Amino acid sequence: MYLPDHFAETRPEELARIIREHPLGVLITHAAEGLDANHIPFEFDPGAGAHGLLTAHVARANPIWQRCTPGCPVLVVFRGAEGYVSPNWYPSKHETHRQVPTWNYEVVHAHGLLTIRDDERFVRGVVGRLTRRHEAGETRPWKMSDSAPEFIDDMLGRIVGIEVAVTSLVGKRKLSQNKDTHDRLGTADALDARGHAELARHMREA
Repeated sequence: MYLPDHFAETRPEELARIIREHPLGVLITHAAEGLDANHIPFEFDPGAGAHGLLTAHVARANPIWQRCTPGCPVLVVFRGAEGYVSPNWYPSKHETHRQVPTWNYEVVHAHGLLTIRDDERFVRGVVGRLTRRHEAGETRPWKMSDSAPEFIDDMLGRIVGIEVAVTSLVGKRKLSQNKDTHDRLGTADALDARGHAELARHMREA
């Protein structure tokens, strides 16, 4: 990833935040069949191991868990807030006409080693934790015990667990840090007005 110093994000808490707030990762693998990408919601435990642990599950019908050898290197990409930036949103554009379009975004690349966990206890734990987290905002959160045990057992048998032991986290936050303050804040206001509140907030904090 091209990473100019002024866009580099190295703070562990910020990297963990992006993953936590945008947990749908792109798992990129390279096996004998070539490159493959799978879009999977992950859990991230930043305290496990040197750089954290990612856990998830895939459909048993997905060949990824059979194609990748134990410990194979993988990349998981997490995209955070993002949005197009028009030159018209920079106050200085109307003075000097020296601005061009761009795209602002936050992203984390998690490099790591993949392990397949084809056991019911692990898979049940992953599903339970993901469910509790993502159902937390519901009035009546769904839980596995809402369904008949035999139904849940059958569904759990149709998925396989995976772990990624993270070896490095590379973060990039391109938030107009290379622009003058009035241009950066003017762009944040324009993004806010267009429904990109999250990106605008992070730009103001950059």
